[in-house]
Amino acid sequence: MIAFFSKNTPYENLSPSLVMYAVETLGFMCTGSVFALNSYENRVYDIAVEDGENIIAKFYRPNRWNRKQIEEEHKFAEEMQVAEVDVVPPLKFNGKTLFEYEGYLFCIYPKRTGQPIELSSDEDYRHMGRLVARMHAVGAQKMFKNRIELTPKKYGWDSLEFFKNDGRNLVPEHLEEAYISTVTHLLEKIDTIWGIRKFNCRIHGDCHWGNIFKNTDVFFVDLDDCLTGPEIQDLWMMVSGEKEDRKRQFDLILEGYQQIRDFDYSQLELVETLRTLRMIYMVAWIGRRWQDPAFKLRFADFATDTYWQNHILDLKEQMYNINSTSIG
Repeated sequence: MIAFFSKNTPYENLSPSLVMYAVETLGFMCTGSVFALNSYENRVYDIAVEDGENIIAKFYRPNRWNRKQIEEEHKFAEEMQVAEVDVVPPLKFNGKTLFEYEGYLFCIYPKRTGQPIELSSDEDYRHMGRLVARMHAVGAQKMFKNRIELTPKKYGWDSLEFFKNDGRNLVPEHLEEAYISTVTHLLEKIDTIWGIRKFNCRIHGDCHWGNIFKNTDVFFVDLDDCLTGPEIQDLWMMVSGEKEDRKRQFDLILEGYQQIRDFDYSQLELVETLRTLRMIYMVAWIGRRWQDPAFKLRFADFATDTYWQNHILDLKEQMYNINSTSIG
């Protein structure tokens, strides 16, 4: 089906009725209870169905990922499940996981509850290192053919180009020169550090504590941002606190990681570059979605001078961090 969606409001036609009709094409009978879960990029719903537990329906943002890219995400989750890496893959119906209704691509997940994970002991950090290593062991078995790669160009230079062109009016005029200059200098430095590195591992890509839960065991959710990239990307967001605390946590995570697979310690010098690329990319992500009402509600300060002044200051601090080669 060929469907056309408004760039600014792609979900305007995604009513609760349409969501239920889509789900019922897979054989469910909805009770009428549809609860929207917290999600900005996609639309995710907790849906009550007759004769069974609630299910989770995920409707992908139109024109973000194509069908092949989404199917690779699902296949990666399935491979991890087979390898007994605890993830939540989508359900299969007649051998398929991805479906389309009225132009919207969607999938169904089992509802799995859990609590945000809290690490309280050294062994907790080692355990997380082992879990990520097992995920990467699966990720290294083959390569994505359609998903994107985490590179300075994709996350950095492309984001800067957005603000020079389509998103130019989003940066306050009196701060535009400072923003472009700061980001340009940072990306030139990052290009030098990154060099000719090429990575072949499939990674989670957004492995922060909001995507890791625990019930009887620890499990990963939300592979929506999975991509090819350096393994360290799935580790650096797990540490916090002062520099000494971050280093101790990192040491413990890597100790656990190496109990499962080898780790390339040269990737440690990429931590601050990856943190910087994420900051640049996330601001461009908000900018690209700015006309979506959900983004204007959630990131109301994005249009203020204060937001951009603070962002530029944060980026300048990152230049110091990169130059001082701090880890964590």
